[in-house]
Amino acid sequence: MLDFLAENNHCGQAILRIVSCGNAIIAELLRLSEFIPGVFRLKDKADQQKYGEIIFDFSYFKGPEVCEGRLEAKPELLDLDDEFRENNIEILTRFYLAFQSVHKYIVDLNRYLDDLNEGIYIQQTLETVLLNEDGKQLLCEALYLYGVMLLVIDQKIEGEVRERMLVSYYRYSAARSADSNMDDICKLLRSTGYSSQPGARRPLNYPESYFSRVPISETFISMVIGRLRSDDIYNQVSAYPLPEHRSTALATQAAMLYVLLYFDPSILHTQQAKMREIVDKYFPDNWVISIYMGICVNLAEAWEPYKAAKTALNYTLDLSNIKEQASRYAAVAERVHTQVRQLLKEGCLREEMVLDNIPKLLNCLRDCNVAIRWLMLHTADLACDPNNKRLRQIKDQVLTDSKYNPKILFQLLLNTAQFEFILKEMFKQMLSEKQEKWESFKKEGSERMAELADVFSGVKPLTRVEKNENLQAWFREISKQIMSLNYDDSTAAGRKTVQLIQALEEVQEFHQLESNLQVCQFLADTRKFLHQMIRTINIKEEVLITMQIVGDLSYAWQLIDSFTSIMQESIRANPSMVTKLRATFLKLASALDMPLLRINQANSPDLLSVSQYYSGELVSYVRKVLQIIPESMFTSLLKIIKLQTHDIIEVPTRLDKDKLRDYAQLVPRYEVAKLTHAISVFTEGILMMKTTLVGIIEVDPKQLLEDGIRKELVKRVALALHRGLTFNPKAKIQDWQSMYQSTHIPIPKFAPVDESITFIGRLCREILRITDPKTACYIDQLNTWYDMRNHQEVTNSRLFSEIQDTLGTFGLNGLDRLLCFMIVKELQNFLSMFQKMVLRDKPVLDALKVLMNSVNPLKGTVASSGKVYSTAIAKTQKIWAAYLDAIMKVGQMQILRRQIANELNYSCRFDSKHLAAALENLNKAILADIEAHYQDPSLPYPREDNTLLYEITAYLEAAGIHNPLNKIYITTKRLPYFPVVNFLFLIAQLPKLQHNKNFGMACRKPADPIDWPPLVLGLLTLLKQFHSRYTEQFLALIGQFVRSTMEQCTSQKIPEMPADVVGALLFLEDYVRYTKLPRRVVEAHVPSFIFDEFRTVL
Repeated sequence: MLDFLAENNHCGQAILRIVSCGNAIIAELLRLSEFIPGVFRLKDKADQQKYGEIIFDFSYFKGPEVCEGRLEAKPELLDLDDEFRENNIEILTRFYLAFQSVHKYIVDLNRYLDDLNEGIYIQQTLETVLLNEDGKQLLCEALYLYGVMLLVIDQKIEGEVRERMLVSYYRYSAARSADSNMDDICKLLRSTGYSSQPGARRPLNYPESYFSRVPISETFISMVIGRLRSDDIYNQVSAYPLPEHRSTALATQAAMLYVLLYFDPSILHTQQAKMREIVDKYFPDNWVISIYMGICVNLAEAWEPYKAAKTALNYTLDLSNIKEQASRYAAVAERVHTQVRQLLKEGCLREEMVLDNIPKLLNCLRDCNVAIRWLMLHTADLACDPNNKRLRQIKDQVLTDSKYNPKILFQLLLNTAQFEFILKEMFKQMLSEKQEKWESFKKEGSERMAELADVFSGVKPLTRVEKNENLQAWFREISKQIMSLNYDDSTAAGRKTVQLIQALEEVQEFHQLESNLQVCQFLADTRKFLHQMIRTINIKEEVLITMQIVGDLSYAWQLIDSFTSIMQESIRANPSMVTKLRATFLKLASALDMPLLRINQANSPDLLSVSQYYSGELVSYVRKVLQIIPESMFTSLLKIIKLQTHDIIEVPTRLDKDKLRDYAQLVPRYEVAKLTHAISVFTEGILMMKTTLVGIIEVDPKQLLEDGIRKELVKRVALALHRGLTFNPKAKIQDWQSMYQSTHIPIPKFAPVDESITFIGRLCREILRITDPKTACYIDQLNTWYDMRNHQEVTNSRLFSEIQDTLGTFGLNGLDRLLCFMIVKELQNFLSMFQKMVLRDKPVLDALKVLMNSVNPLKGTVASSGKVYSTAIAKTQKIWAAYLDAIMKVGQMQILRRQIANELNYSCRFDSKHLAAALENLNKAILADIEAHYQDPSLPYPREDNTLLYEITAYLEAAGIHNPLNKIYITTKRLPYFPVVNFLFLIAQLPKLQHNKNFGMACRKPADPIDWPPLVLGLLTLLKQFHSRYTEQFLALIGQFVRSTMEQCTSQKIPEMPADVVGALLFLEDYVRYTKLPRRVVEAHVPSFIFDEFRTVL
C-alpha cells in the first residue's frame, strides 16, 4: 500500500498540510501576543479618558450607527480616531489575519473529515486512516492543535482585548472585511470571560463551551480519544523500557488527551470507568503536565469541576501517594546525580567504556531526565495558583517530601545536559567513523593471521617455532575468513566474528601455543581487533534517536526562566560555568523539534519564520542569562573608577624619598589590579562558549559579549541622562516599528517625570521654555535671547555647541528631529484650529467676504483703506490670540532648528571636511540632474523605489547642510481665504511692535509680549506648506496695504511714514532675506521709491 505521507498520497498530504499550518498558527499567535498595543487593554485612567470613546467591544455591533454618530458629532474625536487608525492598522491587520487563520484551520479540518466520509480520497475512510500509524498521529494532532490554539489565544490575548481589536479592524478596514467571514471569526473568538490573572474565577463550562463554538464531528472526536486511550501512537515506550517510566514515555500523548477531552466533556463529567482507565495509564504518579511548548496545567485545578475526572484523580492526589512519589523521585535524583558526576570526571567517558556500557549509560540518562521532569513540573510556581489552598498544600507536601532545593536540581540539569552532550558528540563521531574503523580492525586482524601463517611455514625466523603446515594452512584460512566479513550484513558478520574469536581461543589451548609468548601476543591482538569489530558494528543510530527522545526538555520552555537567577549567580561565582550552560541551552533547543517536525515534513514555507521565532526566543533567553557578565564587568569598572577618582592620589613629577611609601598606595592599587583581572576572567568566561547553533540562529560569543556590553552601556548612559537632565519647569512610533529600538540592546524606558518620555524630550522642552517668545526676545544679528523685562541675556548659540560636546552629533541631530516632529504637530493643530475658528464661523467668513470685495483687484489701491482694514481686524479679533500662539511656536522652533543646523554644519566642516565636501558636491550634482530632468524629461531621474533621495537627506540633515525654512512639513489641501487671513493677522500684530534703530522691530509693551523673528519665520513656514500662489497673493495684499496707506498719507499731507507701513516693509525685507529670493519679488508689489524712502527712515 502507498506510504501515507508520500507526495502522491493526497489524503496524507492534505492532513499533513493542515497540521503543519496549525503549528505555524500557534507560533504566530505566541509571537503577536508580545506586541499587543497597550491602549487596547484600557488599563489606566489616562487611556480610558483618551481612547475610551473610540475603542469598542462587541457591543458596537448592536448599533454601529449610534457609535459612529457619536464620533462624528465631535471633530476632535474624529481626528483622534484617524491618528489611532494610522498608528495601529498595521498591527491590527496582522492580528486579524492570525485570528482568521484559526477559523480557516478548523473549517479546513471539518472539510477534510467531510471529504473522508464522502469517499473523495479513494480507498480511504476515517477508520483506515486511523489504522495507519502516521494517519492516526496526524488526526490526533490536528484536533489537539486546534484546542491548543484556542487555549493560547485565551491565555495570551484577553477576551476584551480580542473584541476591541476585531471591532477596530472591522471599522478601519470596512472595504477589506466586507467579503470576509468576519461574523464567524467574531463568534469563535468573542470573550469567554476567562482571565489568566492569578486568583481569577474560572467561567462556568470553560473551556468546553469555548471549544464547541465551531461544531466538529462527534464520531471523529470519540474515535481519536479512543485511539489515544488505547494505543502508544508515537511508539515512545520502546525508548523507556522500564515500567516506572511509563507516564513519562506517554507524556506527549497525555497532553493531547487532556486537550481533546474538552471536546467531549461528558467523559470528564460522568464516564467514571473511562476516566479511571485514563488516570491509571497516564496520570498514576503525575498531575502537572506541559501541554505545548512549556504551557503547564495542574490537573488538580483543571479537573476540579468535573465529577468523574476529579474522582479518578483522587488516588493520584492522595497524600500518601504524593509522599511516595516525591520521596521516590528525590531518591532517584540523588542517586543519578552521584553517577553523573562520576561519569563526567576527566577520562571516564572513553570510547571503549561507552561502547561496553551503552545500556547502563542510557538507563542513567533516562533516570536523570525523568527525575528532572517530575521535580521541575511538580514544584513549579507557574502551575500552582497561590490563592488556591488545596494546590498550595499539595505543592508544599512535594517540596517537603522531596527535600527540594532548586540549586541542586539545577546542578543536576546542568550535569545531565553536559553528559548528554558529550555522549551525543561521541556517538556522532563514532557513527561517522564506524565503517572506516571496522575495515581497519578487519585488515589488522587479517594481517596478523597471515603473519602467523608465515611463521609456521618456517620461512620467517621466529625463535623456537617449528614448521607446521597444518597450522600454516589453518591460519591462512582464518585470515581469509576475516577478510571475507561483510560490513553491510552486520548480523552475519557479528555471528561469524564471535565464532572466529572462539576458534582462536581453542587453537591456543589445543596446540599448546601458550609456551610461545610471541605467538600468544599475535593471537591476543587478533582477538582484540575482532572484539573491537563487534563493538563497532553495534554502534547504531537508534541510540542517538533514543537519546533525543529521552533528552526532550520542551516542558521547561517557560519553567526554565525560574532558574535564571541561579544560573546568573553561578556564572558570577565561576564564569567558566558558561561551557556547561551551553549544553543546557542546546538541550533546550531540542524543544524546537516538536513544532517544526510536521512543518518540515510538509515542505511548508512557514519553516523559516517558525524556526526563527522559537530560535529567537531561545537566543533572547541565552542573552538574558549571559547579561550578568557585562553587568558584573560594569560593577567592577565602577569600583575601579571610584578607586582611581577618590582613593588613588596622582604621583607628582618630583617627590621626596620619604614620601614614596605614601604615594605607593599598595592596597588600593592591588584592589584595582584584582578588579581588572576579574573583568578579564568574565570576558574569558563568555568566550569559552564557542560559536553555537541555537535552533537556526548562530550565536557568536564575541557578538554576545559586544551586544551585552553595549546594552549595559546604553542602560547606564540612558539612566545617567534620565537622572541628570531633569529640569524644574513651570505621532507615535511603536517599539517594534522603530529602526533605533533593538530587542538585544534595548533603549530602556523610565517612568516619565513630566510630559516627556525621554531625556531628549525634557531637554527640548527646557530649551523651548527658556527661549519662549512670550518671555524672551531673540536678536538675530547676535544669535542671542534676552529677557523682555530686565533685558538680561538668557542664552545664546553657545548652548548648542555645549549640547554637541555633551551628547555628540547624534544627540544634537536627535534634538533637531524632535523639533521637526513638534513643528509637524503644531502645524497640524493649526490647520484644525483654522477649520474650526475661521471656516466654521459665519461672522468671521462674512467679514472676510466683505474685505475681499473691498480689496479686489489687488493691483489697485483701497479707498479709505484705514477704515476698511480696521473694521476687518475688529470683526476677526477673537481668532488672533490662538493664531499668534501657533505662529510664534513654529517660528521659535524654526529659529532653534537653524541654530542646530549651523552648529552641525560648523562641526562637520571642522571635524570631517572631506565628508562635508563630498555631501555638498553630491547634493549639488543630484539637484542639477533633477533640474535637468524637468527641463528635458528624457534625462534620468531617481525612480520611486530608489531610496537615494531619502538616504542623502538623512546625511545632509546630520551634517547641517539644509535649510529648515525650505522644508515641507505637512501635506495640505486648499483653504479658502488663507492668504487674506494671514495678511489680516500680520497687520493686526504690527501696532504691538515698534521699530528700534539698534535691533529692528521690538515689543512695544512687555505686558503684551510679541517677538519679531519668530513671527516672521512662523508665517514664512506656514505659507511654505501651501501652493506658491497663496504666498503670491499674501505678498500682493501687503503691497496693496503699503500703497493704499502711503496714498492716504500723501493726500492728508502727513510727512512721516506710518509705523505700520514701516513694519510691513520690514516684514517684506526680512521675508526676502530669509527665503533668499530676488528683490524683484517684492518690488512687483511695492514701488522701489517707497523702499528708498523707507531706508532713509531706517
